[in-house]
Amino acid sequence: MNTQSATLPADTAAIPELRLKRGEDRRLSAGHLWVFSNEVDTARTPLTAFQPGSLCRVVSDRDKFLGYGYVNPHSLISARLLGRDPDFLPGKSLIVHRLQVAQSLRRSLYEQPYYRVAYGESDGLPGLVLDRFGDVIVGQIATAGMEALKGPIEEAVKKVLAPSAMLWKNDSGARELEGLPSYVEPAFGEVPDVVTVEEGGVAFQVPLTAGQKTGWFFDQAANRLALRKYVGGARVLDVFSYLGAWGVGALKAGATEVTCVDSSATALENLQASAKMNGLKPAVLRGDAFDVMESLHAERRRFDVVVIDPPAFIKRRKDIPKGEAAYKRLNQLALQLIERDGILVSCSCSYHLEPDSLVNAIQRASRHVSRFVQIVEVGGQAPDHPIHPAIPETRYLKTFFCRTVQE
Repeated sequence: MNTQSATLPADTAAIPELRLKRGEDRRLSAGHLWVFSNEVDTARTPLTAFQPGSLCRVVSDRDKFLGYGYVNPHSLISARLLGRDPDFLPGKSLIVHRLQVAQSLRRSLYEQPYYRVAYGESDGLPGLVLDRFGDVIVGQIATAGMEALKGPIEEAVKKVLAPSAMLWKNDSGARELEGLPSYVEPAFGEVPDVVTVEEGGVAFQVPLTAGQKTGWFFDQAANRLALRKYVGGARVLDVFSYLGAWGVGALKAGATEVTCVDSSATALENLQASAKMNGLKPAVLRGDAFDVMESLHAERRRFDVVVIDPPAFIKRRKDIPKGEAAYKRLNQLALQLIERDGILVSCSCSYHLEPDSLVNAIQRASRHVSRFVQIVEVGGQAPDHPIHPAIPETRYLKTFFCRTVQE
C-alpha cells in the first residue's frame, strides 16, 4: 500500500490542503477529530489527489486553519486530526508529547505497569492503541494515517516508555475498512509469547500473539474489582471468560465455587495455568456460551452470581435489531441460572447498543422468566480508557450489576 513516508516536510506549505464545505467546520471547532467524506469540498481539494495515510492541513471554507490531519480517500472518515497547533507538525515530537501526557495520567492512577497507555482519539492519537504489560508494549493500528507514522510511533514509545520489547498486533477487522493488511510482528526487542498481568492481587498469564485483541481487556478492570464485594461465599458462573479475569478474581475474593465458560481451548488452558499459579481451582467448560448455558439450565444448575461479558454483538448500525435480540436471549439464559436472590452482571462492549437498550434487554428478559431485577451498580470503562466528550464513539462499555429476586 502506498502511504506517506515518515519523513515530514520542514515547510508547512508543502503539506497539501484539505478544504471543508461551508459550515462543515463546526464539529471540528467543537472538539471532534473526524472529517467525513461528504464534508470535504472535493471541487477545490479532491480526495482522489491524496494517497491513503498522507498528511494534510484541514482548513475551513473561510481559510481558517483547523488542524493537521491524515487522509484516507477510500474511507467514510476521510481525515482525522492529529494536532491543532500550526507550529507543531505531526511526527515523532508530537507523538512523544501525546504519550507523555497520556502516561502522566496512567502513572497517577496505577501502582503497577499494567494498563492502556494510549486510547486513540481520547489521547490525541486517532487510530492508535498501546497497552502496557510491564516491560512489553503491545500496539494496534487501525488507520492508514497511523500506519504511515509507525516508525515515529516506535521511536516515541522507546523514548517515553523505554520498554524492552514492542509487538504490533495489527489484526483487527477495522483495518479492512482502511485498506490495510492484517499482520502480527515484533516492532523491536524480544517479544515473549506470554506475559504476566497482575490485577487485584492475582497474576494472570496472558498470551500476546495468540491472544484476543491486544491480549488483555484492561477496560473491564474497575468493574472486575467492583464484583468482588458480591462474591463472598458465592457460586459464580463466568460466561465468555476468556482468561478468567472475572472468575479467577472472584475465587481470590472468596467465592466458594467458580465455573468459567469459553469457546477457546487456548484461552481456557491459559486460564487454568493462571489459576494454578495463584493456588486456585475453577471449573472450566468449553463450548458456545448459549449452548453451555442451556445445558446448565437443563441440568438444573444454579449460581449465586452470573457474569456475562460477551464480544460485541453489534458492530454496525444495521446489526442493531439482531444484536438486541441476542442480548435479550443471553440475559434470559443467565437469569434462569441465578438462585432466587442473586446477582447478574450484564455487559456490552457494542458502541451501537445504547445503555438504555441493554437495560431494556435485561428487563424484558427478567419478565420472561418472572424475575424482578434491581440495578444496584453501573460501571463503564476503566480510567485508562478516558472518554472524549466531543466523540461519543469513545464511550462504548456498559456494565450493569443487577440484583435479581423471584417474584
